[in-house]
Amino acid sequence: MVFSRLTDARCPRFARAFSLYERSFPLHEQRLLRDQQAVLRHPEYHFFTIEEDGRFCGLLLCWETGNFVYVEHFAICEDLRGTGLGSRALHLLLQTPRTVILEIDPPEDEVSRRRKGFYLRAGFCENPYPHAHPPYRHGFEPHRLVLLSAPGPVTPAQYAGFNEYLRGTVMAFAER
Repeated sequence: MVFSRLTDARCPRFARAFSLYERSFPLHEQRLLRDQQAVLRHPEYHFFTIEEDGRFCGLLLCWETGNFVYVEHFAICEDLRGTGLGSRALHLLLQTPRTVILEIDPPEDEVSRRRKGFYLRAGFCENPYPHAHPPYRHGFEPHRLVLLSAPGPVTPAQYAGFNEYLRGTVMAFAER
């Protein structure tokens, strides 16, 4: 398995990956295409396609800072879900020496409870901070999410630093 970074939306792999992105996340969690194209140029942003044996398997969109890796979006192709590929991708990601942070929907239904279990089994833990993610598009409100991290919980200072980065850097590439 390899993570292949895309830095140009004209790359032939981008269209396939962006299509998975659009199918996998609700509209309020998606950047507009023009914003996604703009963020590709940011040095800390990594738009990875996940590939195995030359086959496109999914995407991992993350921000790599000196202090943490923030997984903004992670999706496996629909026909490959449940095959262990997502677990293997997370295992590869967690080889980083930095704290890995991601957000999930509150576990209020069967799908969100299974998703939380998946991440907990992969080595993530839940953090106690009340957290709301700003919307990527006009017409939506911030949405409540649960903050997960690995290899352990984040301190209040680490959470504050992450939240500042989210609002100041990550969201600079959202619809204005």
